[in-house]
Amino acid sequence: MAHNKTVPQVKGEFLLGNLRQMIASPLQAFYDWQQNYGDLVSFRLAARQFYLFSHPKLVEQALIRQSDVFVKIYNPEKPTGLALILGQGLVTSQGDLWQRQRRLMQPVFQRSNVTTLLPQMVTAGNNMLGRWRQMGEGAQINLSGEMMRLTLEVITQTMFSTSVLDKIERIAPSLEILLRYAARTIANPLTLPVYVPTPANRKFKQALGIIDDVIYGIIDQRRAAPSDQNDLLDMLLKVRDDDSGEKMTDRQVRDEVITIFSAGHETTANLLSWTLYLLVRHPGVLTRLREELDRVLQGKIPNAEDLQQLVYTRAVLSESMRLRPPASFLLRKVSKDTEVDGYFLKAGKLAIFSIFNLHHHADFWPQPEQFDPERFLLSQNRRYSFIPFGTGERICIGSHFALMESQLLLCMIIQHCDLQLLDSKEVEMEMAITLRPKGGIPVRINWR
Repeated sequence: MAHNKTVPQVKGEFLLGNLRQMIASPLQAFYDWQQNYGDLVSFRLAARQFYLFSHPKLVEQALIRQSDVFVKIYNPEKPTGLALILGQGLVTSQGDLWQRQRRLMQPVFQRSNVTTLLPQMVTAGNNMLGRWRQMGEGAQINLSGEMMRLTLEVITQTMFSTSVLDKIERIAPSLEILLRYAARTIANPLTLPVYVPTPANRKFKQALGIIDDVIYGIIDQRRAAPSDQNDLLDMLLKVRDDDSGEKMTDRQVRDEVITIFSAGHETTANLLSWTLYLLVRHPGVLTRLREELDRVLQGKIPNAEDLQQLVYTRAVLSESMRLRPPASFLLRKVSKDTEVDGYFLKAGKLAIFSIFNLHHHADFWPQPEQFDPERFLLSQNRRYSFIPFGTGERICIGSHFALMESQLLLCMIIQHCDLQLLDSKEVEMEMAITLRPKGGIPVRINWR
């Protein structure tokens, strides 16, 4: 195999490698390593070796041209990361199982079908705004918590025709525990296996039990009272294997439901939170956005045709996803020795593709730290330099759904509310699988 370049190795400690930096802040570590060592670097967490990719050309060569080499990690004997929570759902499964499940679910998330779900999204938005109004003028809320609640209601109503808001006080903290734990198993290979009864492991199991109760409750409820909802849950329960004619096992249905349940609201909630935060901090952008909404909508709730005309609104969401990508990295395993851009990469090592670094790469984004939606009004080729939903065959199945939902709910909030930050300090970014606002975003609601 022709190769003549050695991947730069990040300097680290003798035994721990780069573990301390990674535990302190993975996001900052990835960014610093790219700035100091280049667009492809190698780093070590104790005995585990990683490659870090931060350039569009490298992403294309690995994830598109060698998608059979850079594969999803799923080891049922020793699951790590999201596999600990999602099992073999669509985000974590691979091979024939992944292809079958992707084919099955694809129709639900096609643009034409997503459009029919707009009324349920509107209802969820109206219910939230109504609840805010009842709190009175100047009410104080945690914006990120409110967006989690809102997007959770949207995903459960549209995909499973039910609501879990009555259980939100248990669901929200449990999901947070699970995501933090999953992130820790990637960042720190010295984390003890789940079966070891440490306080952290007990907390994880308890949280997973709470979420499993909710998920199996949704499934059991539908089985007990079948309906003609024709939603995603219906499809999962009715589908039969082409060869054997067997239905999906309860475990497989659970894995798919928990995947859509968690992945389908967490990232969108972070997108809405960050977008609203950035708008409040950039009044000029907010004014221009309001001008577009007033001109196109004239006070009404947007329908699918209106959303197509809201070009600046879409640019605002795109720039928010560039600056604060809700999914900030992709993780793969190098399944065999290979070469990328003349660099030799060894089988068995893990590859991290930093979406955050791609979205802040100065070669592709002038003044990358600036919030400037106008850059998305220019027609430029952003292939692989802008991948908020991933790329290749494993691109997020729910991208149309998430964009339509975000655009609609952003319009509804901005049309009615003036949000005011309660703390002038910049909100820190925190990577716990998704990129979330550390400590939330406290705001005051004033009504327009």
